[in-house]
Amino acid sequence: MLELLADAFSRVQQAVFEGAVQPLLFSLGLASLIEDAHLGTGWLVAGVLQLLVIATAFGLLEAWRPVEPVVDRPAIRTDIAYTLIHRLGLFRLAMFFSVDAFAIQLASALRLHGWQPWQADGLWPGVTDQPWVSFVIYLLIFDFVDYLVHRGQHGWQRWWELHALHHSQRQMTRWSDNRNHLLDDVFRDLVIVGVALAVGVAPAQFVAIVVVTQLLESLSHANLRLDFGPVLGRVLVGPAYHRQHHAIGVGHESRGPGSLGGCNFAVLFPLWDMLFGTADFDLRYPPTGIRDQLPEAGGRDYGRGFWRQQWLGLQRFVCPRKADAGPARIRA
Repeated sequence: MLELLADAFSRVQQAVFEGAVQPLLFSLGLASLIEDAHLGTGWLVAGVLQLLVIATAFGLLEAWRPVEPVVDRPAIRTDIAYTLIHRLGLFRLAMFFSVDAFAIQLASALRLHGWQPWQADGLWPGVTDQPWVSFVIYLLIFDFVDYLVHRGQHGWQRWWELHALHHSQRQMTRWSDNRNHLLDDVFRDLVIVGVALAVGVAPAQFVAIVVVTQLLESLSHANLRLDFGPVLGRVLVGPAYHRQHHAIGVGHESRGPGSLGGCNFAVLFPLWDMLFGTADFDLRYPPTGIRDQLPEAGGRDYGRGFWRQQWLGLQRFVCPRKADAGPARIRA
């Protein structure tokens, strides 16, 4: 099944590349970018497919069992803009010519000095070299890294001042996952790209890992009254579980108002929260947002439009407000 899906995706990627991207490169005199453009076409196709799933399948789910009525359409439209930027590869393109390019050059230099990346395929010959087995191993690796990054976003005051933008959405929907400060995304991308080069994951497999992760993240942010139950809910992050992470005074605080921390940091697998003591499986659908947004707490402004949100986030990062209590340490 995995091979069939990969083959179908490759066919679509090749058709788009040969029918549109390659002729455009030749007409612009950019034939030297053919190889990179082919990979970029893969990101574009994957993004379009994701948008179709988010808009249709996840939209039907939200209409079926919404947690709350949608009352702030402009905020949702801003979230859609974030989603388009990320899922259509615009952010990935910017990273490719900056962070990714530097990382690839560094990895090439290290290989010249004898360094070789670790690869899951060679762990257990005959088993881990099966495509689906190595895919699951890499998926677990990147999900654990994402968990650690997420703990850092909530544990370090300056990083939280950027990440807070993601939590400032009071009306969570299937479009809310990519509502991030761009600098926050750059920091995360630095870590993810470094790990990808260190473990030697193939580009096509890396694209598949990102697509699976992003789709499940969009589902977990959906305005959807859905709990995965006592068994599956401890295997896979769902909408009810992740909503606790966005709950006012719960998902971003560990020791009362003003502290940093929270619960339910896992992106895909609650396993990491269970191992590190940050899981909250209480079944409830509380209001989402940040405590200091509330009128009684000062009504802090996180911005409405894309550029306003980015500017305010940068201001918070440069001159963070002193928290009422120090940041919660990451528990080992």
